[in-house]
Amino acid sequence: MTDHHHPHQQQGPAAGEEFWDARYSESDRIWSGKPNEVLVREAADLTPGRALDIGCGEGADAVWLARQGWHVTGTDISGVALERAARHAEEAELADRVEWQRHDLAESFPAGEFDLVSACFLHSYGDFPRERILRTAAGAVAPGGVLLIAGHAGGPSWDPDKHAEIHFPTPDEVLAQLELPEGDWEVLLAEAYDQAMTGPDGRPATRPDNALKVRRLR
Repeated sequence: MTDHHHPHQQQGPAAGEEFWDARYSESDRIWSGKPNEVLVREAADLTPGRALDIGCGEGADAVWLARQGWHVTGTDISGVALERAARHAEEAELADRVEWQRHDLAESFPAGEFDLVSACFLHSYGDFPRERILRTAAGAVAPGGVLLIAGHAGGPSWDPDKHAEIHFPTPDEVLAQLELPEGDWEVLLAEAYDQAMTGPDGRPATRPDNALKVRRLR
């Protein structure tokens, strides 16, 4: 399993810093340490500049971007996750290319404009204002820059009815939720796909995911 795969539930208050610090403290590492495949696939042909990784978790995506030549800002609600992310960058000898910032994205957001804003599997527990956060993320994209959003589209193959009560938006629905000004953006990718993964029994499995990639024209 790659980073950022947070289950998503809509009832109750949004999970905060205390919840996520406790979640990350359950083990020495929650995620695989490998970058999300959708990011690797969709950012490989982009010219490195300034990148923002929102919901960066333990830093695998941000470190991968730094290795490709990007100057990266990684942000997460969990200080525990950010400490691990910083260690990951230091071990990769890329600490000078990544800045780590703690933000509860429901309350604050990193300043500045970026050539790439990546929101891979930005799901959380509770009443999480994902649509509003993604609109803010779009506003942080510099002219000519790219916004990449990846999310789950349903339950995994070993439990397809998991989270059946939740509506996972399609790429077209995510695009509509962004409320992008007409003529200012172009859609580069809007697709659903099956992501290969390993099931809890160790056997090959899949999960339906989707991705939206848009470029700001002006």
